[in-house]
This record gives sequence, structure tokens and C-alpha cells, in this order.
Amino acid sequence: MEENSEKIELIASKRFSADSALVHVVNFLNKTLKHKKIMFGLVKDKENNEMIINIYEF
Repeated sequence: MEENSEKIELIASKRFSADSALVHVVNFLNKTLKHKKIMFGLVKDKENNEMIINIYEF
């Protein structure tokens, strides 16, 4: 039995002022770049009213 050893690596992270449009941008990037093994994540920091975009490679 072969084990799937796919590893996800964080390659960049950037904070931006909170904007709901970022959700659409991240979804677009994920759909467009999936075949390049790049994935984007979005986290809302409510305390600082910011959003953090993370870029991963898998």
C-alpha cells in the first residue's frame, strides 16, 4: 500500500485591510492556479480589521 505524502508548504503571507472582495479574488486564484499546485488561503483577523492571504505550494 502506497502512502500519499503530499506536503503543503506555506510560501508567503500578507496582511491587507479587510475587504469582502478578497474572498472572490482568492477563489478565482485557487480555481485558476490549482493545476500549478498553488493554493491560497484567507483568514480574517477581526481584532485588527484585516485579512491575511496565505499562499501554499503542494
